[in-house]
Amino acid sequence: MQNSSGDRASPWYIPHLMDTCASGFPLASRVVFHSFIEFPMKALRVLLMLYSSKHSVIHVCDCAGLEFVVVKNELSYKQKAFLGGYRHQLTGTEYHHAAVQTLPRKKPDRGMTVFSRDSQTVQLKSHNQQCLVNTSTQMAGIGCYVSCMKDKLVTPGKYITADEWHDRKLRAVIFLQSLARRWLAQKAVDQLRNEQSRQLAWLEMQERRRESEKEDQQRDLYQRRMNPKRREDFNLLYKALEMWRLEEERLINSSQQGAKRKEALRLLLEKETQLIRAIGRRQIVTQTNNYEKMIRDFLNKSASPYQWHTTNNHLIEMDTLHTITARKLQDLYSNISLSTVSKKQRLHLLMTLKETIEENKCPLTLDILELIDREVDLMTRKIKAQSLDGLRNRICTLFLQYIKTAAFNPIVRKMLKVYQSPSQLQNDMFLCHGCRCCLPSAAYNISGGLSSWCQRCISLDNIARSRLDFSVYKNILKRLKIDEQKLNKEAKIPWLLQEEDMWYLVEVVWASRSALNGKNDLHDLVFVRWDLQSDWSPWNCLLLSKEETSGHLEVYEKVFICEVEHKHEMARQHFSQISILAEYLDSQSAADPHSVKLPELAAATVK
Repeated sequence: MQNSSGDRASPWYIPHLMDTCASGFPLASRVVFHSFIEFPMKALRVLLMLYSSKHSVIHVCDCAGLEFVVVKNELSYKQKAFLGGYRHQLTGTEYHHAAVQTLPRKKPDRGMTVFSRDSQTVQLKSHNQQCLVNTSTQMAGIGCYVSCMKDKLVTPGKYITADEWHDRKLRAVIFLQSLARRWLAQKAVDQLRNEQSRQLAWLEMQERRRESEKEDQQRDLYQRRMNPKRREDFNLLYKALEMWRLEEERLINSSQQGAKRKEALRLLLEKETQLIRAIGRRQIVTQTNNYEKMIRDFLNKSASPYQWHTTNNHLIEMDTLHTITARKLQDLYSNISLSTVSKKQRLHLLMTLKETIEENKCPLTLDILELIDREVDLMTRKIKAQSLDGLRNRICTLFLQYIKTAAFNPIVRKMLKVYQSPSQLQNDMFLCHGCRCCLPSAAYNISGGLSSWCQRCISLDNIARSRLDFSVYKNILKRLKIDEQKLNKEAKIPWLLQEEDMWYLVEVVWASRSALNGKNDLHDLVFVRWDLQSDWSPWNCLLLSKEETSGHLEVYEKVFICEVEHKHEMARQHFSQISILAEYLDSQSAADPHSVKLPELAAATVK
């Protein structure tokens, strides 16, 4: 590290070396730095040895052998404050505090540098500075000259009293408050305007929704009248027929008298009879189509294989012996039901059917075999196919009964209610007070009214006398079930009611109008709770329009409350059995949640 100038060290590395050594050496060893100016190479060797040595005393020799330098490296540590101690009274030994005799606690590493080389090696300089004139107030005097060239005269303004100052401050505050209030008022007005626009948009949307619902209802009514497919659709036709008959009868009674009136009523009766006959023919055709569709669905469901999805979302199908047997019976029934087959094909199908059912000997199979032999005998005699339709229908009916028998087709056990013993069938049969027939419990409705009549008798009574359309009341009941399911999943009474019960509640108890505004549009009426804390029941209900349900929580007048309580008492007397059924459900569900079934409830009601 020696340059051309001799023993002197180059000035470019000395500051860097000083900074490096200053950051690494103890404080006592920095006395060597003063030798950098006069003996740079000697001091450099000393510092290097100090940096690399752990000894406290180092002998350094000059390269020329002229001087012998001894450096003592004193390691200094931070001293702790003396905290006192204790002295043994007998021995006089002093015991200092343990915290004084241990090393100081190291500061935790905060992950950042809190020192730098520039801040530890900065060089300070001192120099004088003249302050400004306006730094302090000076007066002219001996030895101090103050210039007056920039002085100016200041004239006093108007004197403002404290009251005037406070008044000006108050006016400024009032002005600021008026601006703030104006901003707040504009903000409130904008908010009200936005709320009004949203409210108007919501009302317009609700109006469009109601109009759309009415259009859908009218379209649905038109489709049901033109193409009836269900019992409710034919009830709608009978209701329209009854309304037409009443209107015609009113016109005849008001415009004619005597023999002319009787003749007009007779013609009206003939027209009504013709219309009833036309509706009946259409109903027979529809029932036949529905029956055939029901049979096809039943056979397809019984013959379909088991299906499930894997974890990879692949569909897997599995056939069992039962499904294969059901599929064979389905194919055989479909072929037997065909009427457009040749004579040879028909004989082949009859022989196949005979071989299939001969394996199981019972009265049912014997009847089928007898009918097959009869048809074969008639076909050999060349009887026309039209004359054999009745016989073929009997064969299809008995073969369908054969398919529905669990002993011959085991898979129907999961699809139909199969009695394990004759005693179960006997206990499940009840007498209908309308047709005087013993029918299973599934043929009865769970109702608080006409529970002793079967469904067929109730339908015939409606067609013959009242001719009511229960589809509207069915929609009201459906809406009630949905609302109650949201409020209480354990509610039972709405599921015990039928369309006839809803008709009694709406027509007789509530007079087919809203309890508040008297609106009589049945498509817009719904049932809600009278006491919101209790479950819905016929004696805890209120008939309102859909728009009034949101304001149901408002306070009612005393007269209105008395009217509602009177209607509740009427409903309680009519549906007295509903509370008994609800208690029965609670007791059975507490014992076994899966033990109660609707047919059993119907049987209990019939008893």
